[in-house]
Amino acid sequence: MRQPHCLYRCLARVKAQAACSAALLALSLPGFAQVDRIESVLVVGEALSGMGNLRQEDIDGAFGGEQNIVDIGRSITPITEALLHEAAIDDLQQLQRVAPNTFQAKGFGAPSLPTLRGQLGELFSSGMRRQAGNNGLGIPLSFNSVGQIDIVRGTPSVILGTTQRTGGFVNITPKRANLTQAEGRLNLSAGEWEQYGGQLDYAWVIDPQRQGARISVEHKDEGSFYDYAGLNSTNVFASYRLMPNEQLEWNVSLEYYDVEWTDNAGINRPTQALIDQGWYIQGQGVQPNGSTVPGALAVVSPTGQVKIPRSRVLTHPDDINGAETVLLHSVLTVDLGSSVRLVNRTYVEHLEREEIAQNSFVEIIDGADTFENRIELQFPRTIVGAAIRYNDVLGYSQFSTEADLPIDLTGSLSQREIPLSAEQQARLVPLRPGLYVSPGAQYDRDGDGSGDYNLSDTTDSTSLQTGLFLQHKQPLGSNLQLTLGVRGDWYDVTARDPIAPVGVTPARDSHHDFLKAGEATLHYRPGESVTLYATGSYSESTSNSMAGGTVLGSNNQIDPLNFATENTLYELGVKYAPVGSGWYADMAVFDQTRSLRNRDGSNSGIVTQGVEAQAFYRSDNAWVSVGGSWLKAKFDHSAAFQVAEQVADAFDNSRPDLIAGTGAGAPNFAAFAPSTQRLQGLPEWTASAAGGYQLSEYWSVGGSAVVTGAYPLDYLQTVVISEQFTLNANVAYEFNQGSSRLRLDVFNLTDEKNWTPVFEGGYFGSSLVFPELSRHAQVQFTQYF
Repeated sequence: MRQPHCLYRCLARVKAQAACSAALLALSLPGFAQVDRIESVLVVGEALSGMGNLRQEDIDGAFGGEQNIVDIGRSITPITEALLHEAAIDDLQQLQRVAPNTFQAKGFGAPSLPTLRGQLGELFSSGMRRQAGNNGLGIPLSFNSVGQIDIVRGTPSVILGTTQRTGGFVNITPKRANLTQAEGRLNLSAGEWEQYGGQLDYAWVIDPQRQGARISVEHKDEGSFYDYAGLNSTNVFASYRLMPNEQLEWNVSLEYYDVEWTDNAGINRPTQALIDQGWYIQGQGVQPNGSTVPGALAVVSPTGQVKIPRSRVLTHPDDINGAETVLLHSVLTVDLGSSVRLVNRTYVEHLEREEIAQNSFVEIIDGADTFENRIELQFPRTIVGAAIRYNDVLGYSQFSTEADLPIDLTGSLSQREIPLSAEQQARLVPLRPGLYVSPGAQYDRDGDGSGDYNLSDTTDSTSLQTGLFLQHKQPLGSNLQLTLGVRGDWYDVTARDPIAPVGVTPARDSHHDFLKAGEATLHYRPGESVTLYATGSYSESTSNSMAGGTVLGSNNQIDPLNFATENTLYELGVKYAPVGSGWYADMAVFDQTRSLRNRDGSNSGIVTQGVEAQAFYRSDNAWVSVGGSWLKAKFDHSAAFQVAEQVADAFDNSRPDLIAGTGAGAPNFAAFAPSTQRLQGLPEWTASAAGGYQLSEYWSVGGSAVVTGAYPLDYLQTVVISEQFTLNANVAYEFNQGSSRLRLDVFNLTDEKNWTPVFEGGYFGSSLVFPELSRHAQVQFTQYF
């Protein structure tokens, strides 16, 4: 069984091993020196072109065959492997440095899904949807396998099919082997808080122009700025590329990822004084029955107020949190002649996860297996295809007794623990000795007409999804084109209770549904440099629980509304790509509706409207990226839910000099009536800039900045996070005739005391807030060979 504190033993060993070479460790993301050399050495894949220019990058798998960004009627930001290194991007939240409208909650310290246009999006790899957590709570994403990331805002295309999350998606193109020459790179890194890492990436030619292979191994052993936190991970990625002739190409890759990390809930009791001045109100909550164990409707009598260290977060050294996953991807492309291609994509994943926290939260995935195959017949103007996806999930969950607001973070560790009472245990079922989880269904044991158990996301479910799709491009003139797409997906889903209480018949239910999707895009190109587009999209999506599983509701049936989420998108855009220039720019205006899955499994409608724009420039010795967005997100005449109505509910009014408490008690699981209230936890505007400049043959500099507007943290807007900015800077030095490099990065250069929502959707807005990292430095040594 994984123990998080083993991270620190590993960190000590790595630190000792690294001491002898500390002078060479210079955590420098492969930087700006020698842009031409980056194109031939840094990027180990002949399909990639170093820094490149946004308009030059092909978008493959999401909208058909390889297409240029200008040809697609969507707001898109492609990011090459080189640009990821240049902008120091190593997790999904950092995408906002180079991509507009990607502001993201912290995802309990490890975001597993992207956020686009203020809503969760999906994660794809090679055009196939990956398993990526439960409403954003999942395993951290390793970038070790990434060759390119395409950020697409808006609903998935008809080729990709129905999904759960529709704010947009990130499609990863895995690293590929070079068929012309062997190339490699070794990175060794070190940073503050005993953070160490290494990556070896090597590609070799098996048969010139015909066969090649590539392997990339990454290990991270990281301490943390935050108390009782850390990360230990190993990712091994291997790919094989076969091109026996000009008519056939096969790319296959296998990835293994093992990770232990900390579920970081940030700081509780987010009052305005905490946000503005760092003041934290002390005092342990007391339940109505007199217990000081954190629980529902507890009330705190404030005992004082202190400046809390930003590292003092809601973690515990005895928490267990780890996962293992194996992913297989295969893309086979066959040229059938007469400009017709056959593309077959296959995806297989096995995922296991175990989290057992001292605050009574449990999420255990005993096995989630996914298989998907999609076949596409690509004609010059038409794509037809079929897909089949199978998902099997066995998982156990328990979150019904969590209580964050009663906990005094300045007290002892025992005050953060939530041992279950006998009454609470009676409403759960034992999974192992001393470990209780929710059953996968509801049962009335005493015959009083109401269920006797707490439900969460426990499930043993299987789903089979089969889809057919068609996409056609029809010229309407020399400068005008219409693209139409339709798709239909048949779902066959069965859910069972895997751990029913003794003496009852385990509940089971099945559901069948047909989901539809359609899209139309009108392209107009008045000249070589400008493209205008108008897109309309309609899709029906699902609402799933952990690992894409399906749960039984309180009536022991699958809720049909989980297969009836209607999503619409209307988008107008312009793209500017002057011929022979290093410039690219675009702007989009959109109106989009979607659904938010609530903690109890229900769904709330959300409508978003906004504008986003981006520009990218590259010359021989410089590059720059700028972006901005304005977003209006509100509930679409839907109910809203929050862990407590407001943070003041956790306190009585015995110390009005500290807080005017309501004495209502918290958590109180507040439900708000249907409204058009602004969605909490999202700024209305964001702006970003990043770039780099080659100072000389040896030296280069760069940096990035992200600015966000003010926004309410909670539904009632009692606590507001003001405008914030983050500034990062770097400097790199290249030596040994360009084969070695050192780079120093300083993040949060001005040491801003920034805050971020803990989780998507605003449910924890009245109870938790995440303190962003203080100023810190990292160095990296890179050796090319």
